[in-house]
Amino acid sequence: MSKKSVALLDYGSGNLHSAERALVRAGAQVEVTADPQTALAADGLVVPGVGAYAACMAGLRAVRGERLIGQRLAGGRPVLGICVGMQILFDRGVEFGVETEGCGEWPGTVAGLDAPVLPHMGWNTVQAPADSTLFAGMDAETRFYFVHSYAAQQWELPDSDHIAPARLTWSEHGVPFLAAVENGPLSATQFHPEKSGDAGAHLLRNWIDSL
Repeated sequence: MSKKSVALLDYGSGNLHSAERALVRAGAQVEVTADPQTALAADGLVVPGVGAYAACMAGLRAVRGERLIGQRLAGGRPVLGICVGMQILFDRGVEFGVETEGCGEWPGTVAGLDAPVLPHMGWNTVQAPADSTLFAGMDAETRFYFVHSYAAQQWELPDSDHIAPARLTWSEHGVPFLAAVENGPLSATQFHPEKSGDAGAHLLRNWIDSL
């Protein structure tokens, strides 16, 4: 049985080497690329992201990454966003009072966490739905590695009679925030699976197996 192909989008932001290693260990055939045809043809596309929302969006737009994401989703082709790669899927991000337009795949705003200590850095548990694909086979005490000061803190996409509702996974640091979303072919995690040891490897295998 051939390995699933995964394109890791190179747009100048993200832990590309660690993400590539983690995806390979999880069983994927991985290509780090900014080439549109390669990104469109792969079984799965991973959009990493670290740093500031505005900088990530600038880098993404420079390689027309937002169009690649939209084209894949229009054809029902899986995409996985990681950390800021999750945040830029929402309508907008607000950092230091500056509002930046995102990809607009999901309604809502990414904003600063109201917490006594920032960034939220380290291991934390999540509350995943029972029917989750990403978290299948993991118990409630499983911990994942987070590094962020901003997050989506509400889910604003209304339910539809024609589409299954999104599966939402929450965590908490000062306030509740979205730790992961599974919405048809579009999935994302606020934490870093590539830095989350066995738990992250398990999650990536679950995603790759679903491709």
